Amino acid sequence: MLQKLGVVGILGILFLLGGVALVAVVEPIIAAGLALVVAGLGMIIYGLVSGFMQSMGLMGPPQV
Repeated sequence: MLQKLGVVGILGILFLLGGVALVAVVEPIIAAGLALVVAGLGMIIYGLVSGFMQSMGLMGPPQV
């Protein structure tokens, strides 16, 4: 998975985790909310991308 992200993707994840950790030091409840928002956005983006790929015929059910 990390190979598919590339260097920029890995740095983005590190910045994201660092930002949530920095907020968690000051306000843990707000950091938990931020983490939920980020996770939700990730799920929305995954759904949009996989739906787009299925509509283009690139991600169908596995053929046996």
